[in-house]
Amino acid sequence: MRILTKPSTACCDQNMYISYLLSDPHYTSCTRLSNILESVSHDSINRFLERERYEPKDLFDEEKEKIELTRGTLSIDDSVLDKPYSDPSKAAFIDYFWSGKHKRPVKGINLISLFYTDIHGISVPVNFRICDKKSGKTKNDYFREMILEVISWGLRPAWITGDSWYSSNDNLKFIRRLNVNFLFGIENNRLISTERGTYIQIQTLEDWPQDGKTVYLKEYGMVMVFRQMYKKVYRYYIISVANLDDLDGISYADFERIHAAHWCIERFHRAIKQVCNIERFQVRRENPIKNHIFCAIKAFVRLEFMRFDKIIPHWYEIQKNLFLEVIRNFIERSEKYQAVNA
Repeated sequence: MRILTKPSTACCDQNMYISYLLSDPHYTSCTRLSNILESVSHDSINRFLERERYEPKDLFDEEKEKIELTRGTLSIDDSVLDKPYSDPSKAAFIDYFWSGKHKRPVKGINLISLFYTDIHGISVPVNFRICDKKSGKTKNDYFREMILEVISWGLRPAWITGDSWYSSNDNLKFIRRLNVNFLFGIENNRLISTERGTYIQIQTLEDWPQDGKTVYLKEYGMVMVFRQMYKKVYRYYIISVANLDDLDGISYADFERIHAAHWCIERFHRAIKQVCNIERFQVRRENPIKNHIFCAIKAFVRLEFMRFDKIIPHWYEIQKNLFLEVIRNFIERSEKYQAVNA
């Protein structure tokens, strides 16, 4: 975060920008916000996005007093912010990335998130990265880097979860060295062994007890495997615990509970696009893009704490009801106009 050496005289600040992201249903830009406020120029808003130096730790520092830092579930996932009309040669961070939504590479920004659900049910992002191909880092590099950061900041999760993209043996061994339990999706062709010296693809395993099965994952070690039907296709998951003596005590109910906590990160990525306007920006330089994304993530955090405090029932409530009076008045005036001119 930028350190102030004297009182700020800025006309636009973080709180104003976040409120704008949560309220405008379609057209987010510096000019649009300036038109709404009237007293703030679009240059002031541009300067806000250009001058600030927000970092992921700023996000964590504002959350850490409000969440339980131990025994929660820490999830990793990434999402592509669609920017189909942007020119990658003129805008920072924009490139082609594989999109689970579109099932193909699309033009956009790849956001990698660490999302934490504490034991009280509060779910917030605690670290993030914007994938920069020029850095030479892979998504797995970012993942391990972010995990070490949040641990150094004081987070002590009981579980780390992720999808099959992050379940390489290198990542699994990295988590094992941290002495943390994990649940990860796994590709159906990964090799496992139920008999010493004999390996089969996990999808060919025929004996599937309800409470999972303990197997040897090739080049890693003992894990508990589960499968779950999703959209008429089986998905496979592995669980490992810090104390392997406890592995056989893991039940299907445990799997469902941990998997449900992991699913919160999917809902987070959907919400920041639908109600936090994270994809809707018209700046091109690195720092304004970083600051816009940071503020959109902070907007979600504001919604989550409002939900937890029962101010709103869910994240979508504000935008759902924000324009009720405006729409009602428009319909009434339209009906009066039609009646007069009938």
